[in-house]
Amino acid sequence: MSTTRNQNRRTRKRGAVLTAAALLGTATAAAGPATGAVAVPNPPPPTAGARPAAATPDCSAAYRITQKLDGGTTWRMCWRYDTDAGLTLDRVTYQPPGAAAPIRVLNSARLAQIHVPYDDGGAEYDDLTGAGFGWGLQNLKPAECPGGTLTTIKVAEVGDVKGLCTTTRARGHAYRMASDNGSKVWAAQAKDLLVYTVNKVGWYEYITEWRFTADGTIGANVGATGSLSPVDYNATDGRGWPLGKGARGYATSHAHNVFWKLDFGLDGSTKGRIEQFDSTVTAAPASGGGPKVKTTRTTVTKELAGDAKNMRWWRVVSDTGKNADGHARSYEIVPGHTDTHAGRPFTKHDVYFTQARACEKFASNNTGDCAAGAGDSVDKWVNGETLTNPSVWVNIGFHHIARDEDQQPMPVHWQGFQLVPRDVTAMNPLTPADLASQNGQPDLGS
Repeated sequence: MSTTRNQNRRTRKRGAVLTAAALLGTATAAAGPATGAVAVPNPPPPTAGARPAAATPDCSAAYRITQKLDGGTTWRMCWRYDTDAGLTLDRVTYQPPGAAAPIRVLNSARLAQIHVPYDDGGAEYDDLTGAGFGWGLQNLKPAECPGGTLTTIKVAEVGDVKGLCTTTRARGHAYRMASDNGSKVWAAQAKDLLVYTVNKVGWYEYITEWRFTADGTIGANVGATGSLSPVDYNATDGRGWPLGKGARGYATSHAHNVFWKLDFGLDGSTKGRIEQFDSTVTAAPASGGGPKVKTTRTTVTKELAGDAKNMRWWRVVSDTGKNADGHARSYEIVPGHTDTHAGRPFTKHDVYFTQARACEKFASNNTGDCAAGAGDSVDKWVNGETLTNPSVWVNIGFHHIARDEDQQPMPVHWQGFQLVPRDVTAMNPLTPADLASQNGQPDLGS
């Protein structure tokens, strides 16, 4: 990939935010009811202290995405495009069915780097800020956005690109529960809102996908596809995999370290707190009985470079809002499978929590104009500051050892994470009406 990336590299303009032209509309039509779905009761009003989000995001209609999903959940957000970061989503709100007002979740969410080091040490790339990611936005055909809307984006030095897809897609069961006597089944199928673009960098094509579900979950994923680089079939030192007849060519192994940057705005406040949870399991006692599990909660008060471990997780907690049960609203960070790359300081950790700074834009090869000595990667920004307005950085790695099936074209391989609501609503936001009274104590027989 090294030769082609350098040949295709464009002159980079830092921080160029692009506007959209000849827009074709956004996803505003409500999806049909889920199979088996039933009416959902109105929830109790939110508790005092929560700041209701505006019913309409603060952006013009051309940059607005609004989608009502099966079961009644509505997602709203604004979008913009940047020649380094690509697609950015702003002012993301979630309105559960029956809720009087939307709940602000994210102020901003986007990619923060795709770092690609090769196993032989001969090539290393920062695809967002060093290899023309934003300029590689691809035109999508209607068949690549089934049932959805394609929006045209005006890309500097490139022109109009029909590159933003907004659509819905069936996911399967939203829930299923059979009554104890088997006489009734509560079940519903789900559709998700998908927002995505495709960007070409060298031989690779990256699908940047955001997925929003009816139960309030947000999925962030990058899918790599396209082609293995034909100029890198030269890994004769054992750092590659033989492709083709016999052992004629060796595709060089490499990593894709994908970073996302999230700025939360739960209930309209940027002053959320970070909490880390760790669970330990005891050995089963010799006298009989089972092992015990103890879970501890630690409030993260200082900037942190965190490592994912067995039975460890983090959540971002609202500073102002509570659900109808009086519990603080929060979102849990749920990483997908990751291959943590230890070759650079900024790739050694799985999450970073830093005090928000406008100049801290990218996890490596940062283009922001920070003060002298601040460093140009996220690891340098973890320096002991107190967290009052945290930015969240998530790093998901994939060590790509090629296989015969990667040619030709290469099947999509995905890497990403989820943001899962924890106590955002008092019950499942899709709870059927005849189960709404069972908050805190399920009835026997149901």
